[in-house]
Amino acid sequence: MTQTTTPAAAGKDIRFETTRWTIFAILIQTYILVYFHRMAPAVVSEFLMADFNTSGTRLGALAAIYFAVYAVMQIPSGVIADTLGTRTSIVSGNAVAGIGAILFGLAPSFEAACAGRFLVGLGVSVVFISIMKNNSVWFHEKVFGMMSGLTLLFGNLGAVLAAGPLSKLLTVFAWRSVFMGIGGLSLCLALAGFFIVRNRPEDLGFQPPNRYKADTGASSRHWLTSLKSVITTLRVWPGFWVQFGMIGSAYAFMGLWAMPFLRDVYGLSRAVAADHMTVMLLSFAIGALFWGWQSDRAGKRKPFLLAGAAGYTLCWPALMFLPWSPGPAGFLLFGLMGFTAAAFVITFAAAKEIVDPRLSGMGVSVVNTGCFVGTAITQPLFGYIADLTWDGTMADGVRIYAAGDYHNGFLAMFALSAFSLAAAFRVRETYCRNSSGIGGEA
Repeated sequence: MTQTTTPAAAGKDIRFETTRWTIFAILIQTYILVYFHRMAPAVVSEFLMADFNTSGTRLGALAAIYFAVYAVMQIPSGVIADTLGTRTSIVSGNAVAGIGAILFGLAPSFEAACAGRFLVGLGVSVVFISIMKNNSVWFHEKVFGMMSGLTLLFGNLGAVLAAGPLSKLLTVFAWRSVFMGIGGLSLCLALAGFFIVRNRPEDLGFQPPNRYKADTGASSRHWLTSLKSVITTLRVWPGFWVQFGMIGSAYAFMGLWAMPFLRDVYGLSRAVAADHMTVMLLSFAIGALFWGWQSDRAGKRKPFLLAGAAGYTLCWPALMFLPWSPGPAGFLLFGLMGFTAAAFVITFAAAKEIVDPRLSGMGVSVVNTGCFVGTAITQPLFGYIADLTWDGTMADGVRIYAAGDYHNGFLAMFALSAFSLAAAFRVRETYCRNSSGIGGEA
């Protein structure tokens, strides 16, 4: 007997699709600003060093504040997403980040800039986990890898905006004005989140896209008990270490040290150096979608993660020892680094598929913490290593490092990437299905 869809049912399906993609759009606009804040210090580094009279170590510390508070907040973010929901996270996160960006733009001193950067990191720290939770609730689990990649693809548009476009914008507006404007936009998105975002399809009378077996008690347990069950799941932790080494080094490079490296060693202007960063960031964005989509399509996680981690690790010796130069060869190398590093997106899907699906926010938050712990350590560590051999050269109040100073820092990056490759071998293959025993029903 052929089933037909009634006009009322068809209308409800259209409303459901419109609603979930509208919510996704609000969250993605917020996430674009997350990446903007993450990568912008690389472009404004010379202004920060000149305005606040900082060394490489202090500049690295200023940039790393964002990542440090982000790292500390990842597990609390998972708890918030699983208990209070996406709407609370997005509204409060945008409000705090907006105030922080405005304070950063107005900062009269290095300490005030640090306070602003702290608030920005605190506000945006809840965004990604909330989007992952939203994706697991509003979309079918079979497309979670692709949705993770799509999220990072759009999010990285913010990183792209923080490269070439921001560099050009700084020829017209002061860096302080740009950050105050971004702060105002965050406050507008907080209002949009309040009126539009909802935690679950059921909140608006829709059927959820995923159905699970009988409740095992995760929804009724105290959140501390649920968190303990996630943290003590040892299979979650290899993903943490993959992100620690792989994305910790990649974000430290993309988000702070790549621009000074191209300026000091190759004499590139801010605009031309930003073009190289734009290629790397676009490749990272496209790679995130590619790796997530291909993993879903093949029904496997681990082979794609290993391929990306191995390719990324090999990029560091290429950067240090191959006779490349800015231009086509530089664009190719930077693009390859970004594309291969993006394979880390698979760790999110793997984590979600290891834990109880009702605790997906906490599972994703554990592995995501590795990224920001790694970056928070690597950014100032790189500056410290460069300062150790710095010969005292300065230009307009900005420290100029030699090729050897950067080479020493890149050795640390290579060690971190090799460590992440070793951790990738320990990630469990889930075959794109929840393996906690509470998988979705057919």
